[in-house]
Amino acid sequence: MFVFLQLDGRPELQGLTFCVFLLIYLFTLAGNYLIIVVTLTNRSLHTPMYFFLRVLSVLDMCYSSVTIPKMLLNVLIEDSSISYVGCATQMYFLLFLGSAECILLAVMAYDRYMAIFNPLQYLIHMNRRVCLSFSLLSVVGGNLVSLVQTIWVFTLPFCASNKIDYFFCDIPPLIKLSCINTSMFEIQLLSATVLVIVIPFILILVSYILIISSILAKTSDEGRWKTFSTCSSHIMVVILYYGTSSFIYIKPQYIFSEDKGKMLALIYTTITPMLNPAIYSIRNKEVQRALRKMMGNWKKNCMGTNVHMMA
Repeated sequence: MFVFLQLDGRPELQGLTFCVFLLIYLFTLAGNYLIIVVTLTNRSLHTPMYFFLRVLSVLDMCYSSVTIPKMLLNVLIEDSSISYVGCATQMYFLLFLGSAECILLAVMAYDRYMAIFNPLQYLIHMNRRVCLSFSLLSVVGGNLVSLVQTIWVFTLPFCASNKIDYFFCDIPPLIKLSCINTSMFEIQLLSATVLVIVIPFILILVSYILIISSILAKTSDEGRWKTFSTCSSHIMVVILYYGTSSFIYIKPQYIFSEDKGKMLALIYTTITPMLNPAIYSIRNKEVQRALRKMMGNWKKNCMGTNVHMMA
């Protein structure tokens, strides 16, 4: 049995904490579900870019569901404990979904590269089979990394304490509870972090260097802006996600205090999944048009139903 320290000791803020986390969770589910529905119901959005966006939305919904419901339950029943098996399960799915999202964001950057550099052959190269294969790659890759990391962590002897100085079960706070030398494990963790975070980020960086060079080569400002607008949402999501998660797993210990590290962890596990659909909605005109069209159809259907009931 483990105990989360951060959920204890502030009874006067429990109501506010519960409401904040509940609203975050509801907005995350609603926003990502709306993205899925809009991109599925509008045929003009049946392209590889929006296929990957749907996969990203599914990952974000699941990612939030790994941590926030447990936080809400802990606040509601005033019990911040979690079982050994529950902690291992939470860590596995947290690492699995997070790693899969890292790989998927690299795939989405490659998709944008193909769309800009070879638009005439884009739909041929990025056909349905290829898109499904890339999605499967992110899921399988995330699963393998998560499985290895979770097994490694939970083979450590936790004899120092059972109190986790965190909001959820994650690698950094748990290895601090071990009473043996974890230097070899930390090296292995760094290797996995390079594989899941650094390498995908380098691929994203290379893709966007090539994309930016293509943008600068365009003769018209309109062409440059159109090309940039198709990538801007993805760039913002990458910065938000990689910027927070990388500091948790690869930062030198002296850069941030533990409290700041915990806040960053809270941001990338709860706030980022909530903001992703908003970023893609605000920055993407095609999604905006599809949303307006869907809302208009709903309004017409509601008005038609009301007229029928009055008649």
